[in-house]
Amino acid sequence: MQAVQSPVIPIVGELIRTFPGTISLGQGIVYYPPPPEATDLTQFFADPTNHQYKAIEGISPLIAAIKAKLQAFNSIALDKQCIMVTAGSNMGFMNALLAITSIGDEIILQKPYYFNHEMAIQIAGCRPVFVSTDENYQLRPDAIAQAITAKTKAVVTISPNNPTGAVYSEEALHKVNQLCRDRGIYHISDEAYEYFTYDGVKHVSPGAFPHSNAHTISLYSLSKAYGFASWRIGYMVIPENLLVDIKKVQDTNLICPPVVSQYAALGALQTGFDYCRSHIQAIASVRQVVVRSLDSLQGLCTIAPANGAFYFLLKVHTQLDAFELTKRLIREHRVAVLPGTVFGMDQGCYLRVAYGALQESTAKEGMERLVKGLQTILA
Repeated sequence: MQAVQSPVIPIVGELIRTFPGTISLGQGIVYYPPPPEATDLTQFFADPTNHQYKAIEGISPLIAAIKAKLQAFNSIALDKQCIMVTAGSNMGFMNALLAITSIGDEIILQKPYYFNHEMAIQIAGCRPVFVSTDENYQLRPDAIAQAITAKTKAVVTISPNNPTGAVYSEEALHKVNQLCRDRGIYHISDEAYEYFTYDGVKHVSPGAFPHSNAHTISLYSLSKAYGFASWRIGYMVIPENLLVDIKKVQDTNLICPPVVSQYAALGALQTGFDYCRSHIQAIASVRQVVVRSLDSLQGLCTIAPANGAFYFLLKVHTQLDAFELTKRLIREHRVAVLPGTVFGMDQGCYLRVAYGALQESTAKEGMERLVKGLQTILA
């Protein structure tokens, strides 16, 4: 555990509290709450047995709603696959690791990576193997192929991506998925930001590819699209041969997903995507504010295209340490971002900018502070 990095969000959060008035462009959450249907828990309280343990894999009405959503939005018609409701997609990732690996096995992450994935791999006693993405943070299937060894158990992709906002192409995802099939390893596809795409870009689920059902593990979350972060509900789509092992893991860690949160999730899914659509359109407007502000940083930063999630990853042209720069932006300019070092970007200075939690006016003020801060510090 000493080798596992500390969670960065609480560290930056403490800095923000130390300097009141700081606008956070740091944490990856949305600005809006769950739909009213999620907080109407009449169904939950109507049955006294809901206060008792329920099925490890989740309550049957929620699983039915998830099946319908997977077929309608992801084009995944379950064929020798199973659904496991989890306490968020982070739990789904840990479930998968503990079910498919032994101590010392390797998991391939794309760099920059999501820090909780890297942390989970180390906690599980495995070794993360990093494959750098290209200059636009897109997948490099040939490099992934070269990184596979006899100890490799899975390749992880996140699309839309945290921390870069990149959306991987169907062609690249298909190449990676086929590679995993050919090599007899798993493709773990994290799709927590599946609804957050812009400028006509479409989300692709590898679990919908032909012949992918036996080696693809798909992770989903309600935290983002339905404003559900603290309710801790996500789900996995897994090959049926993993069901028994993953049930062992989940029963040990959790027994069953919180039943009250499952009923909230059922209410949210029953509202359908219409609830999310208007809010995501509002985030898309905030994104345009961010894009216009980032144009002011041309010359000071390299900014790759980002058509998904609600992030940009800036490469700052400076010799300053990213965390030191982050602290100065909070202390001197009252704006918070996340340092790229926590995402594995330790060669150069990178900053992750998040905009999903902000109204348009606050985002505009936050970006003005960021632009002014970088221009001042780097002058």
